[in-house]
Amino acid sequence: MAASAPTYNLYGEDSAAQRQFWVHCETIAARSSGYRWEIGLHRHESFLQFLYIRNGSGDALLPAGTQVLHPPCVIAVPPGPVHGFRFSPDIDGLVVTLVPERMELGGDPAAGMASLTEPLVLALDRADPDTTYLEATFFRIAQEHEQARPAREELLETHVATIILMLGRLLAPGPQDPLVDLNMRRVRTLRELIMRHHRQQLTVEAYAAMLGLSATHLNRTVRQVTGSTTHDLIMERSIDEAKRALVFTDYSIQHIAEMLGFADPAYFSRCFRLRAGLTPRGYRDGERSKLRNNEGDAVRLKV
Repeated sequence: MAASAPTYNLYGEDSAAQRQFWVHCETIAARSSGYRWEIGLHRHESFLQFLYIRNGSGDALLPAGTQVLHPPCVIAVPPGPVHGFRFSPDIDGLVVTLVPERMELGGDPAAGMASLTEPLVLALDRADPDTTYLEATFFRIAQEHEQARPAREELLETHVATIILMLGRLLAPGPQDPLVDLNMRRVRTLRELIMRHHRQQLTVEAYAAMLGLSATHLNRTVRQVTGSTTHDLIMERSIDEAKRALVFTDYSIQHIAEMLGFADPAYFSRCFRLRAGLTPRGYRDGERSKLRNNEGDAVRLKV
């Protein structure tokens, strides 16, 4: 995946259009709407990005897998890894792009953010006052970035530092973290179990029993760690497998549904459309068309 993903400055802009900035801010809709709300797989070599999702829905396509977005949340993307996004047309949020060398922060929270090597999604509690403050700070960055007012650079540095420190505090382990560590281990084990058993379409209760938990306890744990439900993780794995089969095999949709443990192809199609935004046939036709276009572009470049 990494070898074939393009490298961008800002998404869709090549090096000839490179802008000189240390911080850039825009709404997520401003850029993604021009790409039918889908930001394809790509990477940034030099930029650290934070996406704050206030409302709407979507998926983050990360090296660890596809993650469903449940607002409010923040997506942190360090320089280097390949990533992409799919958003709903009602997406409401901001993306802040930084040159990380500009910000030299000390202390444990900053170290927590500095240790970020892979993209991740941080679920936020809408009722938490810190979430309100974090949201306000993101939108202050947007206002200062848009308006050339006195002390603009100094305020941008202050607001960006606040974002980094607050998010770093969420990432930095504390002395009260044994429960958090236990929950993360449980979710990792759950993902491994889903990987082994997803074709059987086991229930949440079945996975909970494997982990020695009640279904309610498992759901609460999964939501605390990922922002998703256990059912979301199960379906996410099935839909990812379905997408690969649709694009890279000629199996019928009914055969793919049966292969993934869906007794009813119509139910499979409804689940797929709900999570991918397209019918299985529509997804297959669209993705294969993209592959043909990419191959055509590669041939023209060689010529």
